[in-house]
Amino acid sequence: MFWPRRSGWPGIRACLGLLLLLAGGARAQAPVETAPEWADATQRWLDSAVAATQASQASPLRMEISVGALDTRLRLAPCGRIEPYLPPGTRLWGKSRLGVRCMDGNARWSVFLPITIKAYGPAWVLKSHLATGAVVRAEDVVETEVDWAEELSPVMADPAQWAGQVASRPLAPGQALRQNMLKPIQVFQAGAQVRVLALGNGFSVASDGQALTPGVIGQPARVRMDNGRIMSGVVLDTRTVRLEL
Repeated sequence: MFWPRRSGWPGIRACLGLLLLLAGGARAQAPVETAPEWADATQRWLDSAVAATQASQASPLRMEISVGALDTRLRLAPCGRIEPYLPPGTRLWGKSRLGVRCMDGNARWSVFLPITIKAYGPAWVLKSHLATGAVVRAEDVVETEVDWAEELSPVMADPAQWAGQVASRPLAPGQALRQNMLKPIQVFQAGAQVRVLALGNGFSVASDGQALTPGVIGQPARVRMDNGRIMSGVVLDTRTVRLEL
């Protein structure tokens, strides 16, 4: 498993130094003693949070964390203990923010530090332009490492996820294939004659039917059987719908 790189932690220490200088008072005069404790606690918190995010990923990613600076206009009261936290509704993914609040001081305050979480992993990247509706082929892409967290839409790292799908909008070279860029291809129209494959416990039966809805591979479709009964199944290929009995 890949663990987060700590190259971003000097930014945390620098932010703390700024925070303490802005705070004023006797405690703000000794950043060397306070900064390591605060930075280490924040580092442990972020390590744990990012590790939890990693555990939910299908494949390990190389994580990088960078921390921005506090607003220089801030004037904060002295604080003996500072606690980091993740504001509700935010994610440790892409551009985000980390909350820092005073837990031991004459005045309670809370500020936000801008943070950027990068998650590098394998992805399929376009080698050339792809027009809307064009089918993605193996020769159109190359595998390389990209920042999965650069956009919210999930990366399609498994070729089975994008093979045979079409571009939902014009795509440019260098773009990593993501779910919001592609859609399954429609293989038949409503009204088309299709082959219905009914699968049961130890048997299979093939018959003909008429599609009542357009057919998209891997998606459900409704079919009227020869006896007039309407069934729902999953589209397997250009003319086959599978029914599970």
